Amino acid sequence: MALMLYNTRTRTKEEFRPLDPSHVRMYVCGPTVYDYAHIGNARPIIVFDVLYRLLKYLAAKGEWDGGKGKTEVTYARNITDVDDKINARAIELYPDMPPEQAIRRLTEETTAQFHKDVAALGALPPTYEPRATDYIEQMKDMITRLYEADIAYVADDHVLFSVAAYDKLKNVPRYGSLARRSLDEMIAGARVEVAPYKREPVDFVLWKPSKPGEPAWPSPAGIATPGRPGWHIECSAMSWQHLGEVFDIHGGGIDLVFPHHENEIAQSRCAFHTPLMANFWMHNGFLQVEGEKMSKSLGNFFTIRELLADWPGEVLRFNMLRTHYRQPMDWTVAGMNESWKTLEKWYAVTEPLADPPVGEAFLAALGG
Repeated sequence: MALMLYNTRTRTKEEFRPLDPSHVRMYVCGPTVYDYAHIGNARPIIVFDVLYRLLKYLAAKGEWDGGKGKTEVTYARNITDVDDKINARAIELYPDMPPEQAIRRLTEETTAQFHKDVAALGALPPTYEPRATDYIEQMKDMITRLYEADIAYVADDHVLFSVAAYDKLKNVPRYGSLARRSLDEMIAGARVEVAPYKREPVDFVLWKPSKPGEPAWPSPAGIATPGRPGWHIECSAMSWQHLGEVFDIHGGGIDLVFPHHENEIAQSRCAFHTPLMANFWMHNGFLQVEGEKMSKSLGNFFTIRELLADWPGEVLRFNMLRTHYRQPMDWTVAGMNESWKTLEKWYAVTEPLADPPVGEAFLAALGG
């Protein structure tokens, strides 16, 4: 069967065929481990677990290698363990510890809980789960390439990506092509940090100086001050190491389209001189709670860990999958109770039966 997937890059459904028929490669942005994963984090975990299972199933059937069934499927999902939020949270929770020890304790605890949570949701472990701090040298390698190509510049001990330099390149879509926004729209309406050391407001950080007590490594581009990577370069480096310079599918939440995924595309294309970073870009829709944006101030912020105390993981998973993955989802207690009742009815009917063969119509419905 032809697997049809919606591609954010082209805004159309397209037949998925791997760039290499012997190897399907997918990368999905994982959690920043400064706190326990919340219900919003659960949605991409579940959505792309379903896609991973589907890809493995079709590969085993020989969908892309002429019926041999030997196509390899590699799924990489990262752990971000160096970030401003992590530093702040570690100091808040463990004020009596030296900062680096507090950060290490926080990231180890939250990563361990994340693994328990996603296992309870029925998600398969990815093929690779790279941690950002294990790939600092690869990030510096990419930054050096960008700096030597005059796509990046140094200012106030920061290395920044120049969007203006990128847009002057030939044979690459202009910055903003994934989000389909103009520069003015991106500056006015998105998470763009305003800083005096930037040449242009939309330029983004590849490397920044570390404050006392923060994780630090020798800096690239001739900077004497030790520092640490910006967020966007992390995923570019980790996907490169495990999937190559160009791969098949890059996934994540719709909130990552800009600036995170837009910036990944720009820096990866320039570092490796490739027309694409990923062939397909896939994004799940926003999640609300009881009709409102999830917020601790509104009292509607729930971690997966908290919800698993009241509902089985399979109910949480099923409730997520009742809404099309690209559509906004409203998580409600009433919806969870309905999902639980529905699953119990299905189990009562199907438990005595043998597993039926997977039909073409069912597989086709999973695409898009």
